[in-house]
Amino acid sequence: MAAPMRNVDEIRDRVILGEFGVRNVHSTDFPGNYPGYDDTWDLRKFKKNFRLDVFHMDENTLEFDMVGIDAAVANAFRRILLAEVPTMAIEKVFIYNNTSIIQDEILAHRLGLIPIKADPRLFEYRNAGDEEGTEIDTIQLQLKIKCTRNPRASKDSSDPKELYKNHMVYSKDITWVPIGNQADVFADAKIGPVHGDILLAQLRPGQELDIVMHCVKGIGKDHAKFSPVATASYRLLPEITLLQTIEGEKAERLKHCFSPGVIELENIDGRQVAKVVNSRLDTCSREVLRHDDLKSLVKLGRVRDHFIFSVESTGILPPDVLVSEAINVLIAKCQKFLNEIDSTEME
Repeated sequence: MAAPMRNVDEIRDRVILGEFGVRNVHSTDFPGNYPGYDDTWDLRKFKKNFRLDVFHMDENTLEFDMVGIDAAVANAFRRILLAEVPTMAIEKVFIYNNTSIIQDEILAHRLGLIPIKADPRLFEYRNAGDEEGTEIDTIQLQLKIKCTRNPRASKDSSDPKELYKNHMVYSKDITWVPIGNQADVFADAKIGPVHGDILLAQLRPGQELDIVMHCVKGIGKDHAKFSPVATASYRLLPEITLLQTIEGEKAERLKHCFSPGVIELENIDGRQVAKVVNSRLDTCSREVLRHDDLKSLVKLGRVRDHFIFSVESTGILPPDVLVSEAINVLIAKCQKFLNEIDSTEME
């Protein structure tokens, strides 16, 4: 049975959060599905409706709105950020000496997960089977440290920090060893671990580590250590509609049903009236639907084509650069697909 015309726009554009389920979760705006609607894809229409608004950005995090796209495209963009934007990470670990209590394979695994501050755009992928590596595809790091007793320590002290030197091995102890002309090419770059306070091992007098590491270019699809983001996610923009005026004690309860800042009380002629201030802050918990006298007064929904993206970088590259690189990867994928179609047609 066809939906009434008055409900068509809601079905097409909104996801509705009900008491016992979520409605309109599937995209239905494909050509010919609704009489009177022209849903054929049009580039000019897409350019007119699409927009990208940066909401917040700092050194490692970025929150932006991507409006006017389908969920499939938004999810493709998210997956590219997670798994297909390349970075540099430790791939080969050569352990010449390890007298600590940590086994070689465990230590190698810990080293591999350290984010390395190096711009992957300046390096090439290492060729398969190439064990040595060159200055254009490899970064060499070294960890050489030995724990000794502190001769100036108090005889009565039991604090390892006072008794021993180099007993805590941190990522800051890893040093960069330039290969070929890297010292000149990357003279201004501070190649090394992003964070210097990552604990790698604990040593006692006489124990030492002598390790050489090779970093190569890779993508998160091959191994999670290459993923450039700590997290990349999106959510639909919440939409809260008050179906009638809510005031007094009901308004106060309504305010506490949502996240702080979503609902505020406005004084109108001495009455406290509920008002939607910022629905963006809502977590869509549907708490209001537990109140029998409130659930019929509020309509909860989400805007189907308005995606709020949150990107948190591991620190290897700024988040805005990661977004730009993800867009480039998506463009390259589309171009490859078009080339495959053209080659098929020629055959």
